[in-house]
Amino acid sequence: MRPLTDDETKVLFEKLSKYIGRNIVHLIDRPDEPYCFRLQKDRVYYVNEDIMRKATPIGRKNLIALGICFGKFTKTGKFRLHITALPYLSQYATHKVWVKPNGEMPFLYGNHVVKAHIGRVTEDMPEHQGVIIYNMADVPLGFGVSARSTVDMRKVDPTGIAVFHQADNGEYLREEDTLF
Repeated sequence: MRPLTDDETKVLFEKLSKYIGRNIVHLIDRPDEPYCFRLQKDRVYYVNEDIMRKATPIGRKNLIALGICFGKFTKTGKFRLHITALPYLSQYATHKVWVKPNGEMPFLYGNHVVKAHIGRVTEDMPEHQGVIIYNMADVPLGFGVSARSTVDMRKVDPTGIAVFHQADNGEYLREEDTLF
């Protein structure tokens, strides 16, 4: 495991800021224990610094994973968030969308969220902003990107796409062979 370079850190924080805004500070400066981001085989892990120090003697070839996988860097240098980051993103999310019970299963099967399935939306959500998708019982289901702003969403027909799908909890079952 190695620390992220300045360019990698910038790309990671830009992606995280789409979903949690300025709340990135809460991920790094935690009151309980210090956490950091580390890179291992193009994947970014969010790990406790104490555990990271204890894992230092383990060779890179022998170390499979450490901490929570937030995502991975693609070959082109872009960062892609994984669903394993959802518990942390949902804590500090700035924009949220709640789907009705009839919209949960289509989203968990990997489909976009249509306007007819939306129960609530946070106010002043801009277009192409990262959002966290919840069910009506406030359980985080996944995350996506808003297709329209809150104002424009009211004008769209019920079959219009409101949120583009990025990742959901159903990926654990659909892609269990490719997670590691």
